[in-house]
Amino acid sequence: MTSFPSAPESDLRIDIRRLLDRLAALAEIGAIEGTDGSSRLALTDEDKAGRDLVVGWMRDLDLDISIDGLGNVVGVMPGETTGPAVMCGSHIDTVHTGGRYDGNLGVLAGLEVIETLRTAGVTPHRPIAVGFFTDEEGARFQPDMLGSLVYVGGMALEQAHSITGIDGATVGDELERIGYIGAAPLPATAPVAFVELHIEQGPVLEAEGFDVGALTGVQGISWTEFTLTGQSNHAGTTPMSLRHDPGLVAFRAAAFVGDLAVELGHPQVGTVGRIELEPNLVNVVAASATFTVDLRNTDNGVLFDAERRVVDFIETTAADAGVIVSARELARFDPVEFDPDVVDRIERVAEAMGLSVKRMPSGAGHDAQMLSRICPTGMIFVPSQGGVSHNPAEHTNPTDLESGANVLLQVLTELAAK
Repeated sequence: MTSFPSAPESDLRIDIRRLLDRLAALAEIGAIEGTDGSSRLALTDEDKAGRDLVVGWMRDLDLDISIDGLGNVVGVMPGETTGPAVMCGSHIDTVHTGGRYDGNLGVLAGLEVIETLRTAGVTPHRPIAVGFFTDEEGARFQPDMLGSLVYVGGMALEQAHSITGIDGATVGDELERIGYIGAAPLPATAPVAFVELHIEQGPVLEAEGFDVGALTGVQGISWTEFTLTGQSNHAGTTPMSLRHDPGLVAFRAAAFVGDLAVELGHPQVGTVGRIELEPNLVNVVAASATFTVDLRNTDNGVLFDAERRVVDFIETTAADAGVIVSARELARFDPVEFDPDVVDRIERVAEAMGLSVKRMPSGAGHDAQMLSRICPTGMIFVPSQGGVSHNPAEHTNPTDLESGANVLLQVLTELAAK
């Protein structure tokens, strides 16, 4: 466990109007008409335009900018000393129907922290860095958190470059196409510490009346794709007892996943988020069914048990129906515990600002869980209105954005102090 010195109390505060203006400008790239949301899948033209905008802001702040072979971008504000930086950041790619805060807040609040320090004439003892990581969402290329996984050495760059997306493109080809293959070494040098500001993407803080979340860790995540192969046949003439129906097996599996999560209890969750049938016709028994299972829990043992029970159910049900099963792991990350000293610091700083704080785990995956492999790490949550996220209606009140960014400012300033 690493202990960090405290900086003198600071009266510095971020400029919320400047932060809101940057959030709005980035949201215009890939804007979803008639909404406040955006669509910038990783390594698309829209993602490139968003990257160019944020890199331009980094240049405006005279940051030392580096880009690595997976397109992760880091801007560094020099300190009084050289060496590893205290780092913040997140991602700017979105899901297809994304909002304007998920990921973007952590990056643009980091820029705002640096601009606040520059405007005040403050030079930190250690450098302060802000970064954005490639393909955090995993919406186009899987697994999610791909950029930060490679950044910390969890996957070889060559393997990441070979990943094929949902549209048939590969990571390496798309990085080359949009001009974001850089020369910075991978794995990267470990930061002194990493802190990520993020919207909660859930209802807890708002429902319980807390201003800020001090994240204790991130749930383990298991993504599996199952493909079931049966026999296509006429829906009217084929008796139920003579069918080999992968669609029926898929929907029974979906119901089982939901029932299992309820049986295991909080914090276990389970989701079948995608089901595709072929030939997908109203009067034809499907020939094949492909579906995904998303399981999450803070307890790795319970998560392993849930995975085993899902596989057992699908294999047994498929065998009874005369259907063939194949499975492909899309992502598997163990639960993560954040550094206790960083968590304590976030809580103390927020309470000193008069904010109410809840210690809580994250149900969603974040780049911070990858950075925790190589340095002391923590996260700051701010409330999501109605718990809505991955949706153009995603919203966080400006006062909450301001509170979270000011906590980030003070935590980074402390971590970068002598």
